Amino acid sequence: MEDTHPFERFIDFYFELGLNYKDIKTVLCSRHSFHISERHLKRVLSTRGHTRHKAYSDLAVLVEFIDNQLQYSGQLHGYRWMYTKCREHGLRVRKEDVCLVLKELDPRGVALRQARRFRRRNYFSKGPNFIWHMDSYDKLKPYGICINGSIDGFSRKIIWLNAYTTNSNPKVIGGYYIEAVQRLKGCPRVVRGDLGTENGHVRGFQRFLVPVAPNDTLESYLEGASTANQRIEYWWRFLRSQCLEFWLSLFADIRDNGYFDGGFLDKNLLQFCCMGLIQDELDDTAQVWNAHSIRPSTNINIPSGRPNVMYTLPELYGTRDFLCPTEEEHVEMCKTECVFRLTKPCDPDVYELCNILMTESHLTPPTDPYQAVNLYVHLRENIVALV
Repeated sequence: MEDTHPFERFIDFYFELGLNYKDIKTVLCSRHSFHISERHLKRVLSTRGHTRHKAYSDLAVLVEFIDNQLQYSGQLHGYRWMYTKCREHGLRVRKEDVCLVLKELDPRGVALRQARRFRRRNYFSKGPNFIWHMDSYDKLKPYGICINGSIDGFSRKIIWLNAYTTNSNPKVIGGYYIEAVQRLKGCPRVVRGDLGTENGHVRGFQRFLVPVAPNDTLESYLEGASTANQRIEYWWRFLRSQCLEFWLSLFADIRDNGYFDGGFLDKNLLQFCCMGLIQDELDDTAQVWNAHSIRPSTNINIPSGRPNVMYTLPELYGTRDFLCPTEEEHVEMCKTECVFRLTKPCDPDVYELCNILMTESHLTPPTDPYQAVNLYVHLRENIVALV
């Protein structure tokens, strides 16, 4: 059946994005110059089969999904995060149901999660892409997995979140930045990084792409102590609690059982077996984070809402997008100084040897963390036997 309303596709999109009726009206007016009453909007949504409180997913499907999540890093999630994860995976559920299911399936985890509060300095960012905070996460580095990420200061949207074999090579970190700039077709007004040589290329790229007038008091690249890089430092704590604590415990068990000594071979085998799975979890965590709802803050300068909405629709928050357009030839010049991630997650020789051993044993790539651990142990034992 053909659309009877010229803006139905926009209404569908903004509804699925999670905007309320008032915000949908505002965006239709400001972005598409279309005025619609709330009553008419509700009628259109009803005709399209959209509803906030009906057609919930079957409870058995919800229980199965949460039970599967609890087998891995999902055991770290609270009910609000699990609720958003359910919605992002296509389940229409209520928070109350998610809360009750978690209490039944994981009573110990619910009991252990306690709200923690501490005082922070007030933070302010003018709008999306005004400032990006970037940093590296080293907790998995002893196992050969290095994580680097960036977050938008205003919306708290994750700009990039990558796992690789290093986070100390400035050319690799520069590659992350240039990939984001190409994807967004622009760069932020300011990038904030820590003191360290790994951010040298990003510092040079940012100052080259966003030249600052002599009378401008704000540099395009800022650096300082990691403890003061508030946005990304807070998010690392969140990432650990909702995702990486599971992997840290898994790798610690391997080490404690004598299957990991921190050497070249063991690190490369873990990279071969686990790098892809960890990147998939990072991508999933970033996707869910960008879609979840951030609660209001006592700091009146900090907006609340969904990062995706705050990032893409800044007019709802009385501000604008500060993305600085870039010239393609300038970006291409920067690319020549970058190193981009390879498809092989570890040393090329170890990679080829692992594939040969898997072919001889008729093994397939792992699809979950426990299969990855079993594959790691199998490959390690076979390679040690060959030596």
